[in-house]
Amino acid sequence: MTGKTLRTELFRLIQFEIFESFRIAAQQLAANRTRSGLTALGVIIGIIAVTLMGTAIKGIDIGFDNSMAGFGDDVLYVEQYPWNTGADYWQFRNRPDIKLNAADRLNQIIGSNPKSFLAVAINAPACIQTVLYGKRQISNVYTTGTTDQFSYVSSTECEKGRFLNEAESKSGRNVCVIGRDVASGLFANTAPLNKVVRIRGQEYRVIGVFAKQGSFLGIFSWDSQVVIPLVSYIKYFKANQENASIRVKVKDKNRMPDAIEELRGSFRRIRGLLPEQADDFAINEQKSLRSSIEPIKTGLAIAGLFITGLALFVGAIGIMNITFVSVKERTREIGTRKALGARRRTILLQFLIEAISICLVGGALGLILSYALFLLLTRVFHDFPIQFSPLLVVLALLVSVVTGILSGFAPAWQASRLNPVEALRYE
Repeated sequence: MTGKTLRTELFRLIQFEIFESFRIAAQQLAANRTRSGLTALGVIIGIIAVTLMGTAIKGIDIGFDNSMAGFGDDVLYVEQYPWNTGADYWQFRNRPDIKLNAADRLNQIIGSNPKSFLAVAINAPACIQTVLYGKRQISNVYTTGTTDQFSYVSSTECEKGRFLNEAESKSGRNVCVIGRDVASGLFANTAPLNKVVRIRGQEYRVIGVFAKQGSFLGIFSWDSQVVIPLVSYIKYFKANQENASIRVKVKDKNRMPDAIEELRGSFRRIRGLLPEQADDFAINEQKSLRSSIEPIKTGLAIAGLFITGLALFVGAIGIMNITFVSVKERTREIGTRKALGARRRTILLQFLIEAISICLVGGALGLILSYALFLLLTRVFHDFPIQFSPLLVVLALLVSVVTGILSGFAPAWQASRLNPVEALRYE
């Protein structure tokens, strides 16, 4: 017999042993359905925990990315407070306000340096208003004033119509650009362009409708907003010049740290700060908000891993005990098979595959239940971007196999080491 033929026969023998082990495992699971189901319960709970945890973390990532899209990853925000102040608020509460005219001064300073920055825009503090059209009205609409430069620093585009132009911005004409939700609520069966809406007793002609943007972490909707010229906003809404937000678009976002330092120096000049004085303003960017979500994801992952580990540990102990019981119950069978020439590896493989099979059945049931919960969650939280990733299915099955190997190896090893003579005498 040649070496190639010998390898072929050995491969066929291993295939037969694996197939036969799975067949015997299926018979044992079918014969002890209740016991096997209860044994796999820990694995089922563990798989549900790990899949739901992965689904939640993935959903948080997607939802946060969608929410952050409205801020832009190449835009810096000069504001009174940093976005992630937390318990440090008391250090910043006495900072002077960001005045609306600061944007003009900043534009004069950095506008002469087109290498780093592209545009500067100012946003007045937003207020909540009710928008009316005929007998229809939309409440809780975020209303703000800005300039024509806003279209350059914002990633928002108009789905219909256009944004404010320079003439409308400087003269403060009563025109507005509305969000998708405002448009659908007021003009369900009517084209919104050139229609006149009323906001706080003033009439504004609709010149544009923003494309759909979604919401920011469920706090407010980008699609429920109205933007009007800054001059008009100050005139009719009696807006004070406090807590304005200055947006600065960076030309090369790969050089963001350099741009931040350059912007900091320019605004310190506007503030008239001496070299030894600390900044009395904040330069915010999308990255700072992203870092604030990491503790939530970490906490969720730790909690999920703890529940998963505990459930799988309990499940593994149960499977190990049941496999030990199975070895005791089938001691004479093992002795007979070894007397007839069964190798140790065959016996080891048989009981190991039985333990793995229980875990795989538990993993499959866990995945089915997880997917059912996933479908339920998508109906309840339809605005939350939940995704059931195929990678989670692979991970869950891999965890099931590893759990089966770890829990079944000791009893399988004991079965493979049994003396056939003593096994045959066992009663």
